[in-house]
Amino acid sequence: MHIKRIKRNKKNTQVELDITAFMNLMVVLVPFLLMTAVFTNISILDLKLPGMSSAATKKDNKKPEFELQVTVRKNALDLSDTKGGLIKHIPVTKSGYNYVLLNQTLRIIKYKFPEKTNITILSEPYTSYDTLVQLMDTVREFKTLQDNEIVVAELFPNISVGDAAKQ
Repeated sequence: MHIKRIKRNKKNTQVELDITAFMNLMVVLVPFLLMTAVFTNISILDLKLPGMSSAATKKDNKKPEFELQVTVRKNALDLSDTKGGLIKHIPVTKSGYNYVLLNQTLRIIKYKFPEKTNITILSEPYTSYDTLVQLMDTVREFKTLQDNEIVVAELFPNISVGDAAKQ
């Protein structure tokens, strides 16, 4: 009789899985991971770097084509073109480079030459990355008020980057 009791006890014992603690962990962990996840937007500018072929084509042309250049110096921004030389010398203010004056000058040039979309940014060594980014944003577009709405208008979106010549 004793043998039958042992067999009967083994047959009736069933193990129940308690997953309540695991479910509680998942309920807390999933929203936490979703809230701390970094969702970033990366914006990319299509820059054109001067190459060997562009230097060869410039030598073949007798007339230099009108091309705008912004030279970043330690103490100023120099806006010039390949035909007439210096257009505007914009000295550094106490708050830094005067991007507003540069943008206004580029608007006037865009009004005179609406078909032009190219500009070259030439920078001295050790020019900060932030300065280059702000300069690219300044020469690329401007905001204006049209029909009581702020509209973004295009200036010179085709940007080339290079090294400035030493003074």
